[in-house]
Amino acid sequence: MNISYNWLKEYLSFDLQPEEVAAALTSIGLETGGVEEVQSVKGGLEGLVIGEVLTCIEHPNSDHLHVTTVNLGDGNPVQIVCGAPNVAAGQKVVVATVGTKLYSDDDEFTIKKSKIRGEESYGMICAEDEIGIGTSHEGIIVLPGDAIIGMPAKEYYQIENDYILEVDITPNRVDGTSHWGVARDLAAYLKQAGKPAELKQPSVDAFKIDDSSPAVIVEVENKEACIRYSGVTIKGVTVTESPDWLKNRLLVIGLRPINNVVDITNYILHELGQPLHAFDAAKISDNKVVVRTMPNGTKFITLDGIERTLTDQDLMICDSQKPMCIAGVFGGLDSGVTEATKDVFLESACFHPTWIRKTSRRFGLKTDASFRFERGLDPNQTLYVLKRAALLIKEIAGGQIVGDIQDVYPEEVKPYPVNLTYKKINTLIGKEIPVETVKSILASLEMEIVSETTEGLSILVPVYRIDVRRDVDVIEDILRIYGYNNVELDDHMYSTLSHLTPTDRNYKLENLISEQLCGAGFNEIMNNSLTRLGFYETLTTYPASRSVLLINPLSTDLNCMRQTLLFGGLQSVAYNIKYKHKNIRFFEFGNCYSYYPEKKNEENTIAEYNEEYHLGLWISGQRVENNWAHTNENFSVYELKAHVENILARIGIDHNKLKWNDISNDIYSTGFTVNTSSGKTLGTLGIVHRSLLKLADIENDVYFAEFSWDALMREIRKAKVEISDISKFPEVKRDMALLLDKKVSFEAIEKIAYESERKLLKQVSLFDVYEGSHLPAGKKSYAVSFYLQDESKTLTDKQIDAIVKKIQTNLEEKLGAQLR
Repeated sequence: MNISYNWLKEYLSFDLQPEEVAAALTSIGLETGGVEEVQSVKGGLEGLVIGEVLTCIEHPNSDHLHVTTVNLGDGNPVQIVCGAPNVAAGQKVVVATVGTKLYSDDDEFTIKKSKIRGEESYGMICAEDEIGIGTSHEGIIVLPGDAIIGMPAKEYYQIENDYILEVDITPNRVDGTSHWGVARDLAAYLKQAGKPAELKQPSVDAFKIDDSSPAVIVEVENKEACIRYSGVTIKGVTVTESPDWLKNRLLVIGLRPINNVVDITNYILHELGQPLHAFDAAKISDNKVVVRTMPNGTKFITLDGIERTLTDQDLMICDSQKPMCIAGVFGGLDSGVTEATKDVFLESACFHPTWIRKTSRRFGLKTDASFRFERGLDPNQTLYVLKRAALLIKEIAGGQIVGDIQDVYPEEVKPYPVNLTYKKINTLIGKEIPVETVKSILASLEMEIVSETTEGLSILVPVYRIDVRRDVDVIEDILRIYGYNNVELDDHMYSTLSHLTPTDRNYKLENLISEQLCGAGFNEIMNNSLTRLGFYETLTTYPASRSVLLINPLSTDLNCMRQTLLFGGLQSVAYNIKYKHKNIRFFEFGNCYSYYPEKKNEENTIAEYNEEYHLGLWISGQRVENNWAHTNENFSVYELKAHVENILARIGIDHNKLKWNDISNDIYSTGFTVNTSSGKTLGTLGIVHRSLLKLADIENDVYFAEFSWDALMREIRKAKVEISDISKFPEVKRDMALLLDKKVSFEAIEKIAYESERKLLKQVSLFDVYEGSHLPAGKKSYAVSFYLQDESKTLTDKQIDAIVKKIQTNLEEKLGAQLR
């Protein structure tokens, strides 16, 4: 879960740096996997300024372009060619000046001086989606008249630098799935460390009923599944875009702003950990909300447009006539808030974890709300959260709170009583902790001491700590705040063996992939970790300065540690070719080593050295040779790519979430880097550079891939590879022959296709590429197949045609594709 450093400081004052916060959280059980510096908008809007369009005339050589003169506040107006239909003189606009870098997902491009149809252009007037502050591309951004010319856009939009803490939440710590929950735990740590730590919970004292007129009422029929249901009606709201501060809060933790009401519910979810749902009150029949189940077989269309068949074990939020929402899991298509909404009914509820978990799994729906509900939430916070959200809606969207708060709470859940003995505390922890320290820790964890004896304590555990019910659970909490590292080891050591450690898991997967590669015709090789420094002396990708040198080498051929598996593998390839084994499929697992003198640390003598476990693959020669049924066929880089994709799929990495970027360097004449969606490099593959093959005395092409096995294991630490039933419903294939610019890659087509249809599009494949004299200059033709399938029903022609049309339209608009 992403936790914003700046956001965290709104609830707790502290002077720890982000890395220190990460270490503190890890030490108290909220393991923090990494700290990343981010901006609320990627790139921080650097290089963008507020400008004024002085003149706007039609482009002499185009029927849709305009030539504008823009004042950037520096006294030197610039000419910019603009294609937006809404550009006009007198507008205040956002301008990307020459040299500015703009970002689209993981892509980056630089604004350059250019000539567009004969007219020079010194920048770009931007739309929302082009700078990352919105999704609209209908026209350029037109700012209010009071916008200051020359002001940096990052100041206008209040872009802030922040740090994201990647906190890994264990299943029992649902209380830590919010910024408030993390702040609460961090405060306990700081108090134990003797540092001032005062929590500042947002106040709801300003909440009041503005109009006592009747509003939406609530009835709970299924009191087993619905532990508590609170709600309030807010009338006269204006649903529009959220203010910048709210959008920035969501963007920085990876959420897309939608509108002010929905954004507030998402904000509260990540602030306080309580899911909310906002209904359009006008769509609630008879102004009545009923929490109940529906008969088996009832059809319900969810927010994603999919019709689902309900069971009598699925808790639903209904009105007097129809279901509106799958409780705690997913909203309905026709009951949510839109820009036309004027009145809102806001829900804050607590549902039974088992009911939510079963429904979530039954429909295959995993949402932020279901993640929390199925772990168990505190029913005693629903009213506070409801008031907090209602006040924010009034502040941002306007409106009045109408009617009484609806609060159905059949059986109050009270704090859990636990009895502790000092003897058991000291025995389990392995150290005698002072009584006052124990009581101080309990107080910092908001555990109330109700009675005390010389032998122990009776306490009440807050309801939000659903995982703490027994004395051993409390003792574990005491220990994590006291500090595991503060418990000294004595002369007696007691240990248990873990059944399966991360090392065991990594080794198991290594064997699994080894068997897979052997089954695909590969042979495993093992080369010496010692190699020749001469391999690296002319390289920039693996410079000689990064090599770990031996003080007293046996020979010049073994005078340093390898930085890459490549050269040992090339020597093995050359050796086999020499003995007439020309068709090569090799793989190797092994450690690689690097030296970083800038990391030198007097207190840590090995800080500048890095050791990393790698996987290497080599193929060369012919994949088919001397076969009566098939002509001879050479290996290609695409076959290597297929093996790589099979490996990644087998260990649980989704190919569609990877970014394949072209590279050409002193290792590969052409190739790819394989990156995660967050930009982390997992490995590389491609055609080995001819200069390196010549060095190894190899004439044939060699295709090589190298991955950091350690990075792959970190990437899949939460991944699961599971079997799934073969769909009972048919797959549909549609083909397109597309005329495109030569520079357009198949990857771009594939990406746009999956963005156009994320659920029903199962596969995109290229089956023909044509370049010839029959096509216009600079063009090529791709023949592409699109495979569609709904695993719950047979697709109709109407659905298929709509999806294909959407894909076609997006390809035409984004890539300039034409159907042949």
